[in-house]
Amino acid sequence: MTETELLRLILTVFGGLLGLAVGSFLNVVVHRVPLGLSVVSPGSHCPNCQSAVRARHNVPVLGWLMLRGRCFDCHLPISSRYPLVEAGTGLVFALVALRFADTPLALPAYWAFAALGIALSLIDVDVRRLPNALVVPAYPILAALLVVAAAPGAGLRALFGASALFAIFFAIAVAAPGSMGFGDVKLAGVVGAMTAWLSWGTLLVGAFLAFVFGALVGITLIAARGADRRTAVPFGPFLVLGAWTAILGAGYLGDAYLAVLAA
Repeated sequence: MTETELLRLILTVFGGLLGLAVGSFLNVVVHRVPLGLSVVSPGSHCPNCQSAVRARHNVPVLGWLMLRGRCFDCHLPISSRYPLVEAGTGLVFALVALRFADTPLALPAYWAFAALGIALSLIDVDVRRLPNALVVPAYPILAALLVVAAAPGAGLRALFGASALFAIFFAIAVAAPGSMGFGDVKLAGVVGAMTAWLSWGTLLVGAFLAFVFGALVGITLIAARGADRRTAVPFGPFLVLGAWTAILGAGYLGDAYLAVLAA
């Protein structure tokens, strides 16, 4: 194994373990932020009987398995969503590590963006909104992390990408009231920055796929549940999914397309 391969393996394993821990925290964020509660205190507790979770049961995924999906104190079921979020975040963080193993300075920014996307997607599905408490601070935090990544020219492209996607979504929200919320508009700015930092093609593909995924799910709901065009479907998860599909590889298709146009 070469040093490069070893570094890639170490980063991937570290990313997976970090993601498990972050996923445990995201479960707290997803539950408490929409309610306006602190994510720091009180500590983790059973949502049914409010008993504090013991340290040995607070290990991501394994804790839930040890408890067999039930509270140690009241024995009521604990949703399988908790370990799934933890395992899913671990997987995503490992994939991000693989993607940015050659540019490790960018890893903190994209790990943070991954955590933000997972939290916002789950909250949007649960309560149909994207809290300002998460979206607004993401702008300065992610901007600072991208500055640390120090890629020549990428910072300015990220700024233009954020402005462009924000403006497009704002125009859609104003022109077609009810088509999307202003939370989606604000999230679009974040997505624009994080995709454009990599390339214009990544931004293009990420935005395009968000609408494609949204349309596919909408059509599926209409066919399966008898929903209609007025049925509310949260768009935040599609924005996040489109962005990450582009970031993790599909953005190269956009780059190739733009290269053909420029030829």
